[in-house]
Amino acid sequence: MKIICIDDEPLILNMTVALCQELSAKPEVCGFSNAKDALNWLENHKADIALLDINMPDMNGIELAARIRETDPNTTIIFLTGYSEYAVDAFRLHASGYLLKPVNKQRLKEEIDHAMQRQSVGSALPVEHAKITARTFGEFDLYANGQVVSFPRSKAKELLAYLIDRQGGSITRATAFAVLWEEGVYDRSMQKQLDVVIRSLRATLKNVGAEDILEMKQGALRICPEQLDCDLYRFLGGDVDAINSYRGEYMNAYSWASTTEAFLDRMQRRM
Repeated sequence: MKIICIDDEPLILNMTVALCQELSAKPEVCGFSNAKDALNWLENHKADIALLDINMPDMNGIELAARIRETDPNTTIIFLTGYSEYAVDAFRLHASGYLLKPVNKQRLKEEIDHAMQRQSVGSALPVEHAKITARTFGEFDLYANGQVVSFPRSKAKELLAYLIDRQGGSITRATAFAVLWEEGVYDRSMQKQLDVVIRSLRATLKNVGAEDILEMKQGALRICPEQLDCDLYRFLGGDVDAINSYRGEYMNAYSWASTTEAFLDRMQRRM
């Protein structure tokens, strides 16, 4: 296992490297005091995990994480920072963890163990199947192997978002139409429009190796929750990182999502 640590404060960088070297997995650890040196190293090496400070000169950690993902989308990103206000941007980049300084050795170990477990699960998947991740906090996006999936039709993306919101529950075609066209009349013409949207969704998922997340039986549609990683599902399952990453925004683009957003707000206040 290879870990890179990037922090512009030498004392904190040395401390983080030392903490990583004490882990039982005995990783190979490289430390860098600036983003440029880290990116140059990554041109010829692979890192399993990148521990990044956020508030750095020249290039901050959020920008650096995006560059690292361009180089290798499978690198796990964990932010170590004293600035909690960056959490939303961090998780939009599909960060695995977000730890506030001063770093606690046990919490760091837990984050790295969790990251390696997820990597091992992902590597066990058949090559033809992509690792699919849905991000619902803030704006909705779907990722295949760390890359954002582009949807030619916005209605197809919204339909997928609604199915994910249903958490595996089936919906009829009529329900799908009512969600996508709130004031529309479900006549023959609009049934054909819905057919186009569903075909577009299925084609998009197939193109990125994610066709298994959608199930269609006797005209009903559902998402298979076990086939994807989703911040909403982890939140509802009590995952601490997912709970902490929620900032009161859920699928912002869709009016129907407000009900779930209110539910998440109440859940988080009780935790």
